[in-house]
Amino acid sequence: MRRIVTVLLIAVFLVASTAPVAHAGGHGHGPGRGVIGLAAFAIFAPFIIVGEVLAHTVPRVVVAPAPVYYSPAPVYQAPPVYYSAPPVYSAPPAYGHQAYAAPALAQPRVIQYPHGRYVLQGDGVVTPYKWVWIPNPPIPPPPAGPPPAPPA
Repeated sequence: MRRIVTVLLIAVFLVASTAPVAHAGGHGHGPGRGVIGLAAFAIFAPFIIVGEVLAHTVPRVVVAPAPVYYSPAPVYQAPPVYYSAPPVYSAPPAYGHQAYAAPALAQPRVIQYPHGRYVLQGDGVVTPYKWVWIPNPPIPPPPAGPPPAPPA
């Protein structure tokens, strides 16, 4: 790639340096045209030579792809076969009528506090559960004492 660019640059500079002589009032045939071409070559030749020398002396870095490693195929062993004893058959159990017992609630339906209580209402199926606060009735005032004695 460098060589192509270098050759193209040399060609462009040679053509550019000789074209003005032919069109700038000169006849296009004369010693001036050759002199300009030689001058351009003398100016750019050292750059070409230095570039070629550097291209061959500078070490190039070659990146090789990572080595391909294939692991050996896994070896599979069938699990050991275990045979169990044949099942023991017996007479079918005699079924009796079982009454349905509703499961006990794990959640209490009443929670007491000193100043009132929460009561859980609803069954959670037909009506949603709802906690209702019920305050305790106020404490009645103490009974009146004996009437005061009349002054004597």
